[in-house]
Amino acid sequence: MTDLAGAADGGMAVFFTDWTDLGRVIAVGTLAYAALVLFLRISGKRTLTKLNAFDLVITVALGSTLSAVLLNKAISLAEGVLAFGLLILLQYCITWLSVRYRSIEMIVKAEPTLLLHRGKFLNHAMRKQRITTTRLTMPWSKSAWVLLKLQVRRGIEQIRL
Repeated sequence: MTDLAGAADGGMAVFFTDWTDLGRVIAVGTLAYAALVLFLRISGKRTLTKLNAFDLVITVALGSTLSAVLLNKAISLAEGVLAFGLLILLQYCITWLSVRYRSIEMIVKAEPTLLLHRGKFLNHAMRKQRITTTRLTMPWSKSAWVLLKLQVRRGIEQIRL
């Protein structure tokens, strides 16, 4: 027999297990969120930006860690807070090195690629970046095209990816 709380024969709960689990999510979630916000404020604004692929990876890793701490009972709050701290410390170390050593910066940060010059698409650069004219002209990027038209009128005729 199956009830709304779970599957038959002791299977995993579908909608609800017990109030203790919900209380854990609220308590751990609140504390983990507070710890993450505190770490982000201490570490500086760069941690919150998406300047390049490296920063995006850190942002996704922090979100994934928060999710794991919230939903996985096997991960304690202390382990989650330590993971936040480790990720932010590693990001701080890499960014510290990248502003002091050009070779590290070149590994971490990608240079923008010119895709449009003087009103013409640069097909070789677009192929190299695996982006099509269709992709650049999709409806979601119409606001970018409005901005581009304004820039072209002002004499700026380049798009960088």
